[in-house]
Amino acid sequence: MALVVTGLPRGMDEPQGMPAPPGTAQAERAPEGPGTGTRERGSKTVTMQRSVPTTVSVPSLGLSSPLEKLGRDSSGAMRTPRDTDLAGWYEPGPAPGEQGPAVIAGHVTWDGEPSVFFRLGELRAGDGVLVERADGSTAEFTVTRVEQYPKDAFPTVEVYRNLDHAGLRLITCGGAYSREDSRYADNVVVYAELTGSGGP
Repeated sequence: MALVVTGLPRGMDEPQGMPAPPGTAQAERAPEGPGTGTRERGSKTVTMQRSVPTTVSVPSLGLSSPLEKLGRDSSGAMRTPRDTDLAGWYEPGPAPGEQGPAVIAGHVTWDGEPSVFFRLGELRAGDGVLVERADGSTAEFTVTRVEQYPKDAFPTVEVYRNLDHAGLRLITCGGAYSREDSRYADNVVVYAELTGSGGP
């Protein structure tokens, strides 16, 4: 599904409406260490050891961004990146490559200008997403689908639910922009699965 933006409004884009449910912090207990620690399920790489992600790249979009670390705000919702030109990794959840749904969020526009995830909705199933990690490895993901949801119907369980493999969700805003509320109506979510790894 294409990202729908009604012009380039002046104001902020916040991936709101994405509360982090209990249990998404299970990966915080996973060991940090070098190496990929991968195992195979058919032809698909399933997991890697936990390592902090440093950069996300989407070759088909010409996109590459260092990653901020994102936590929760006082209401329990995932914070958005402070630097509007950078994407951010939701640190309480799994790291990209680790078993479970790793989450990376970014703004679509800011002050009337395209931001880091402006073209995210152009992704299609089969496109690749690369995440470089602090241990020198690269987690290689393949997009499985792209969805757009109203903010008041954000699929929290679908995005954050436990997985038996390493998944990735890239999240930004989309849909119509309300100048009165300074927000977009929808969220765009890209779903991807780990299909390879490189590095040490």
